[in-house]
Amino acid sequence: MACFERGSPALKEILLKLYRAQKPMEIDHHLYEFGSVEYHIQCSGSDPQYTYLSISTPLLSQGVLLSYGLSHYTIKMVEGICSDVVEITEPAKQGYQLTLRLDFSKIPNKKDSEKIIAKISAVQAVIISSQLKEMLQNVNSQDTHQGMYKAIKLVYHPREPFFVIKQPQKIIAVFPMRFKENSDVIIATAFFQELMDIGSSEKWAKAPPCSWSPIPPPELRGETFDDLSTNGGFVSFDISSRHVEGKQLDKTVWSLLNFYAYVKYHVKSTRGFIQRRMRKRLEGLVQVLHTPSSEETEEKTNKVQGKTEHRFMRKLVKLSKSNIISRKCGNLSRKIKRIHFRIKIQGFERFRRRWLKMPSFSSLTGYTKLE
Repeated sequence: MACFERGSPALKEILLKLYRAQKPMEIDHHLYEFGSVEYHIQCSGSDPQYTYLSISTPLLSQGVLLSYGLSHYTIKMVEGICSDVVEITEPAKQGYQLTLRLDFSKIPNKKDSEKIIAKISAVQAVIISSQLKEMLQNVNSQDTHQGMYKAIKLVYHPREPFFVIKQPQKIIAVFPMRFKENSDVIIATAFFQELMDIGSSEKWAKAPPCSWSPIPPPELRGETFDDLSTNGGFVSFDISSRHVEGKQLDKTVWSLLNFYAYVKYHVKSTRGFIQRRMRKRLEGLVQVLHTPSSEETEEKTNKVQGKTEHRFMRKLVKLSKSNIISRKCGNLSRKIKRIHFRIKIQGFERFRRRWLKMPSFSSLTGYTKLE
């Protein structure tokens, strides 16, 4: 299958729109999906009660099923979707294998309407899975080829066929794996080897055993060269009787139909993860290349320190010269000042007060100034 969802999201949206419409709608719409699947939805204004849904889907194998249409088992499975709402009209519309008449007014509860419409949108998955169920249950054990049970080729997509071989004790499902890119082959090979290791552990003992081989298994002898030419090897699952009983049958069938899609999803996710890690690693390497090394950083630091010391020495030299000049000027100015001062002799002041003191005279007679 192309996706993991059973139902068609586009078909579900259209049917919900018709169901929730307050006024009758007239619609004639063709819908195409992966795997050559076609839907035709019709609803006329003259008869708004019914909606007609026609489905065209390729059969898995024309050799086992009836050549003129769907088998009784498949029709019974389709009717079991919702018998009150879904009714198969015969004959089907020309160009389609099945035509359904839908009566939305018979949906019992509006709360469950979305669930019922989701089941109706999964009608193509019901058809495909019912075909595989019928093969697993009703393969003729007497149909042998050269003493071996003949492999049944199932084709959902031209590039993705797989084989089912029924044996007395088990059923073998073989998937030829093909990839476009060599990198996808490497990722898928590692995935298959890991799948075998996990499948052989005790925790997954109840799961179908898985095996991978680069060459075709013996059960595919006699098949055409185109079916056996692969670049990813062959993956085989051994399905025992407990895997096709009761509710396990639906899970097993759906897992087989989705195996190709699961492998592609795993390979794509792994490739994207590896590319993101490589880009992140490349960004880290580029950052390291643009970041200067410790030696370069030390050399630059030494250069900066050398320049700083040189500037400091120049300033120091300038400061020392100015200090020397200022000191010389200070000494010269002090010498000049000393020339203008009187010469001081120790004890001379006391000698002058004692011996060189001028006498004071007092006159008894007065003098009159003459003019």
